[in-house]
Amino acid sequence: MTRLKLSDLADEKPVRLTIEVSTRLHRELLAYGAALNGGEAKGAPPPERLIPPMIERFIATDRSYAKGRRASQPG
Repeated sequence: MTRLKLSDLADEKPVRLTIEVSTRLHRELLAYGAALNGGEAKGAPPPERLIPPMIERFIATDRSYAKGRRASQPG
């Protein structure tokens, strides 16, 4: 199996956020959760557990965002 970008689902105190996603994206998130679970849908992390670390990883690897943050910090 290919190496997935998402691996660590840290247990942190959550802040509730409500979003709407397309049915297509929901299916993809279910499939991604199953892939993380070794291909098994039963016991796979649900989409609501996948989305936060996916967004965190996206932000952490966005070079333009990081460059802008560094430029806006004093010092």
